[in-house]
Amino acid sequence: MYRAHGMHKVSCCTALQHRQQRGFSLLEIMLVLTLIGLMFGLVAVSMGRGVSNAEIRNANREVAAALRYTRSQAMRSHSEQVFSVNIEDKSWQAADRKPVSIPDEMDITIDTARSEMTGESTAGIRFFADGTSTGGRVKLTSDGRNWVVGVEWLTGEITRGELQDKQ
Repeated sequence: MYRAHGMHKVSCCTALQHRQQRGFSLLEIMLVLTLIGLMFGLVAVSMGRGVSNAEIRNANREVAAALRYTRSQAMRSHSEQVFSVNIEDKSWQAADRKPVSIPDEMDITIDTARSEMTGESTAGIRFFADGTSTGGRVKLTSDGRNWVVGVEWLTGEITRGELQDKQ
């Protein structure tokens, strides 16, 4: 609403218009910067966990490939071959290959036939010339996530995947 006073017009809403043109208050800017900082923090934590997930998936893939290699070596050479795991050293070894260590933040375990336990911290999965095996599974664990590579005893088939916790 405008009123005429002499030659100029004066607005009754100038105080409101003046407040709207001032910009943001320091409190509003600090609040926005805090929210942006929190979002970056959440993204960083999420990315950090993604890297460890990628590492455990990669280690799982490597173990599966090593088991397949050991099985193929047994069939090719017409002789028994053993894939072994050393729990204490956090390492595994395929037939005719050097031992491979897993990252320190991961754990490795093996479930296998009692006859394939060669020590307190070592055990293996044996493959025979016809492709069969003693069977078992190798489990990799990191940050509460479990990935497993399974070996069927009758067929020697090798499967892998993530174990889901049953709650």
